[in-house]
Amino acid sequence: MDAEGLGWLLVPLQQLVSWGAAGAMVFGGVVPYIPQYRDIRRTQNAEGFSTYVCLVLLVANILRILFWFGRRFEAPLLWQSVVMILTMLLMLKLCTEVRVANELNLKRRVFAAADNKDEARAPPRRSHLDLDPQHFWHWDSFGDYVQCVLAFTGVAGCVTYLSIDSALFVESLGFLAVLTEAMLGMPQLCRNHRHQSTEGMSIKMVLMWTSGDTFKTVYFLLNGAPLQFSACGLLQVLVDLAILGQAYVFTRHPLKPAPHAAHPASAKAL
Repeated sequence: MDAEGLGWLLVPLQQLVSWGAAGAMVFGGVVPYIPQYRDIRRTQNAEGFSTYVCLVLLVANILRILFWFGRRFEAPLLWQSVVMILTMLLMLKLCTEVRVANELNLKRRVFAAADNKDEARAPPRRSHLDLDPQHFWHWDSFGDYVQCVLAFTGVAGCVTYLSIDSALFVESLGFLAVLTEAMLGMPQLCRNHRHQSTEGMSIKMVLMWTSGDTFKTVYFLLNGAPLQFSACGLLQVLVDLAILGQAYVFTRHPLKPAPHAAHPASAKAL
């Protein structure tokens, strides 16, 4: 009787734990971006965050969803990709609105100080249709980002549909999704190195990256996951540690501004 009563208690408890784990899997990847999102809204400055991080995650999760059609994996991982795509679009929307607003305020100050019409001439609007690599992923409208993501999804979806019967293509698609996600921190690492500063970047976000990637890599190693999963996970951890190293170095030895440096009329941040 006691065993039956204990079993009656353990079954719903196990179900609750299973649901909790699935929820953590779906929404856990979003948590690191909450402090960065709040910092951008609070400071109205998005220059410290590389929007190429959003690009990497959008590509990786779109490829992972397409991989699901070739090889079905756990539903929480599929929903995780959907939630992550929506999160990155929200991050892009906020960053674009803040950057455009700051540029508009700067242009207004320039226009007020201009002595003639030539000095007050506004630069052409940057759009994803101009095909200029210099302006790629630096567009002035959130709609341009959405159209670019939809175009990539459509092209990748068509290729996947035509090649879905090829086991080599499906496996390559899955590996490409994992490898792309492993490059998550590289845009932020390069941005910090170029500016010699981590100002505007949320340290909490990077710490959450590091803890999550470390847990994931240990899980892969202990459970005998394929080598590419463990290697990509280890790469992510090393990049996270490098970003934390940058934060430490640049905080201890900040870049001294030049005393007579000329300030450009506008700045373009990744």
